[in-house]
Amino acid sequence: MSQIELLLPKMGESVAEATIIKWVKKEGEAVKADEPIIEIATDKVDSEVPSPEDGVLLKCLVKEGDVVQVGQPIALIGTGASTSTSASAAPAAAPAAPAAPAAVSSPVAHVEAAAITDPLAVEVLKNGPSGKFYSPLVRNIAKEEGVSMNELESIAGSGQGGRVTKEDVLAFIANRSKGGSAPVASAPAASTASVAPVAAAPAHKPAVFVGANDEIVEMDRMRKLIADHMVMSVQTSPHVTSYVEADVTNIVMWREKVKKTFEQKHKTKLTFTPLFIEAVARAIKDFPGVNVSIDGTKIIYRRDINVGMAAALPSGNLIVPVIKNADQLNLVGLASKVNDLADRARANKLSPDEIQGGTYTLTNVGTFGNVMGTPIINQPQVAILAVGAIRKKPAVIETPYGDTLGIRHMMFLSHSYDHRVVDGALGGSFVRRVADYLESFDLDREI
Repeated sequence: MSQIELLLPKMGESVAEATIIKWVKKEGEAVKADEPIIEIATDKVDSEVPSPEDGVLLKCLVKEGDVVQVGQPIALIGTGASTSTSASAAPAAAPAAPAAPAAVSSPVAHVEAAAITDPLAVEVLKNGPSGKFYSPLVRNIAKEEGVSMNELESIAGSGQGGRVTKEDVLAFIANRSKGGSAPVASAPAASTASVAPVAAAPAHKPAVFVGANDEIVEMDRMRKLIADHMVMSVQTSPHVTSYVEADVTNIVMWREKVKKTFEQKHKTKLTFTPLFIEAVARAIKDFPGVNVSIDGTKIIYRRDINVGMAAALPSGNLIVPVIKNADQLNLVGLASKVNDLADRARANKLSPDEIQGGTYTLTNVGTFGNVMGTPIINQPQVAILAVGAIRKKPAVIETPYGDTLGIRHMMFLSHSYDHRVVDGALGGSFVRRVADYLESFDLDREI
């Protein structure tokens, strides 16, 4: 009998971790190849991890509710003729594992004693005294560099929910090597009082008054993840927003003229969204500098144009399915893709891959009657475009015979971008180019 490790699979370009939702199989149960073993959740999509081979689930290496890194072992699967014997033996060995927590029943005292002696001897816990979570990578770096648990607790994390990242630890180590002020753990007379301010950090948050008639409702999992992602984005990117008003009369008139024929011919509805995405994809080709990501001091230029479209769910949450290679699709292909992704998003039937790999995002705030907005960048992208409601307005019309007034269909475009890499000239020129493509739409275009 042989056994294999089931690793948490990669679920998209920017997904580094997932939350364990539910074990579908129990230890000792037989599993078949491609049969779901465990349910996981990324930042916006729930999915299942299947067994790679026929065998028996010998051991669950993670618990429900754990946050697991991509590539981390999550289960042991026995394969071969003697899997049934091994499966029965596996649970018997499991009780030995819980012995470890007993050695750290007092995390504060443990960190305190180690800080006085050898920093390398400090055990770096998965969860610190304050409740902070530390990833395996962060813990390994801390052990190798002699960063104590107390020092880790003092680091202000830049990750989601204040999580300490690899970059935070390396920056702390570099600062320490330059003679920067030492954290509490380096003080020769460490005491429990020195640890207390770290644990009490949440007390600095402003108090929230709760009245007698107020109702307190816990955020659902998706809303918590969205909140973390939005805070992280604002903390990561200096946001700037440029605005342009576009005359989309030609598009409105053309769509009204052809939408019934389009649906009959192609079996899909023609909304404004694919027309907007078409213009965005064309503008990205003209200004590839908005189709990038930042990795430290490096700029990653994306060759693919993968446009995400923000979609509202019945729950009120948002999800961003991605149209891959949007520049290579014609209008029929874009319309079909937009409708398919939107329908399956509302039914919670998107796969993890369908919300990953986006290089630019479009959001339609006009759906809710808003004329403009200041959208937050969907990391690790560097820009996002919001289109507002289309409204009839009096406007000046330029003609070869002079200017005149007329009623036109007008729309605001709001372009938010990361000022670390996208300056005003690029960010403003890009949104102006999108407007130009929308305004010059051909009224005689064939479907």
